[in-house]
Amino acid sequence: MTVLAEKTQVSILVDAGHGGKDPGHLPHNSSGLQEKVLALEIAMKVGNYLTTYLSNVNIEYTRVDDSYPTLDQRVDQANSGQFDLMLSIHINGSPRSEVYGTETLIHNYDSKQSFSWAKLIEQQFKKRAGRKSRGVKTSADLGHSLQILKFTKIPTVIVECGFITNINEAAYLNSIYGQEIIASAIFRATREYLQSTYKSIDFSPPPAVEPTLEPESAVSSEEEEVESYYTVQIMASIDPVNLDIPQFKKLDKPVNRVEVETTSLYKYKYYVGSFASKKEAKTLQKEIQENGFADAFVTYIK
Repeated sequence: MTVLAEKTQVSILVDAGHGGKDPGHLPHNSSGLQEKVLALEIAMKVGNYLTTYLSNVNIEYTRVDDSYPTLDQRVDQANSGQFDLMLSIHINGSPRSEVYGTETLIHNYDSKQSFSWAKLIEQQFKKRAGRKSRGVKTSADLGHSLQILKFTKIPTVIVECGFITNINEAAYLNSIYGQEIIASAIFRATREYLQSTYKSIDFSPPPAVEPTLEPESAVSSEEEEVESYYTVQIMASIDPVNLDIPQFKKLDKPVNRVEVETTSLYKYKYYVGSFASKKEAKTLQKEIQENGFADAFVTYIK
């Protein structure tokens, strides 16, 4: 393994738990997705966040479809010498339907790097994503060891993104919005971990040219020229999020979904408000941040 100070890039192996013949935990609601499906959705979103918004990060996956790499194969891939970190995504389950919340698992507290990373993930879930955090758990807490945690030779965490067996949390995890919020929380924690661990590497966002935005409901430029204005971007997503979800309604203001032509996978962006001055937009930004969108920012559309 290259000495940290000499590294110019970090490689992360992203693992979507289960797959193929192994569905993982099953929802109590027959219309809900199985753990293997939800884990893959969130894992791909996390990987896309990392490659879109960070430079010098290489992402590879243990699976990108409904296949089943064995635990031995996943561990061997992690220990191949090609990776610096392993992130395994899972969805929890319990015979008690009232149990809910996130957990991040490590092998033991001797895994200091894994522990540091896991703490940041749970902090993001609790403080930024508004989820109930059940904290960092070790093999001792579980009462048994997990192969991926015990035998990988690089810092490794298993993120349990919530309980599929809790009706409310299952609905959240089955929604595009919920998946995006969970994925972005894991991304922010991982970004913070990388920046504090690999201080010599520049993880600033890759350069990108944002095209002029064309709202889905707008008339063509030939019919009407769209004026420039300030607005507040509240989030971005890979897939379109319905505009009538409770989180948007809570803002008590119309949310405009815009699809942009971009090389990024995050081609759907969500905006609130239209202002002639940046000062007015910043007033709305503060209000929106206090209503659950902590990463909202002011941007200028032209």
